[in-house]
Amino acid sequence: MACVERCRCCAGGRRHSSILYSILKSQEQAEAERRQPPPGQGPRQGPGPVARRGPACGGCSCGSQRRVALKSPQVACKAASAVLVKTLRFVQNVPCFQELPLDEQLVLVRSCWAPLLVLGLAQDRVHFETVESAEPSMLQRILTNRRQGEHTPPRGPAPGRPHPPSAGDIQAIEGFLAKCWSLDISTKEYAYLKGTVLFNPDLPGLQCTQYIEGLQKEAQQALNEHVRLIHRGDEARFAKLNVVLSLLRSINANVIAELFFRPIIGAVNMDDMLLEMLCAKL
Repeated sequence: MACVERCRCCAGGRRHSSILYSILKSQEQAEAERRQPPPGQGPRQGPGPVARRGPACGGCSCGSQRRVALKSPQVACKAASAVLVKTLRFVQNVPCFQELPLDEQLVLVRSCWAPLLVLGLAQDRVHFETVESAEPSMLQRILTNRRQGEHTPPRGPAPGRPHPPSAGDIQAIEGFLAKCWSLDISTKEYAYLKGTVLFNPDLPGLQCTQYIEGLQKEAQQALNEHVRLIHRGDEARFAKLNVVLSLLRSINANVIAELFFRPIIGAVNMDDMLLEMLCAKL
């Protein structure tokens, strides 16, 4: 009962389709804005080139461990930042999310911001290229550590110290984007996928788990009904879309933060930035 009292939208007055309508409405508006070219520019061009990297070592995992960085961080970070703003605006426009207590909202956002962002990158067809990042030599490490007053050179990366993502991390992101693009996911399907990701009842620290679980099931049911209506000849599409959700689990939020946001926010804590953006009127 405490959960019901805290979540006003749990009351019987909530329309069954309110959350889905709100999700779709915000997504459709965002899609319309995205398709309009900026002033003075022509129509949006087709998808750019797939990220290119140097050849990996065949048959071994050493290639996937190479450290990489964005080839054009100004462009890629700006695109990712725009997607993050739209992602949080999408979250804010869901009335039943706003009816949750603030601490519950933060638990959900901290857990799902990276999967939602990657879904947004796929929906906006954001392409990026990476290049191999040169590792500092042992001499550079020793000199750097001495300047910082450290007397013993480290034998590996210091705990908690940011380091560039690996080629394997980038491959996981690219594989996910390629899967989404191959399915040609529609605006409505992206909306239902985002609803499923956003309302995760299995996170520790949540109190309104039954209510959140109900919202997740509602999004999944709506996705299933939409697929059956629009893709009647493709009985496996719903399962394919759920594979997309499972692929999100292989993408590390720390990797997304290091790749797209560390170059612009530096040492700022990502949780602090999310809290500030969530409480702001985007």
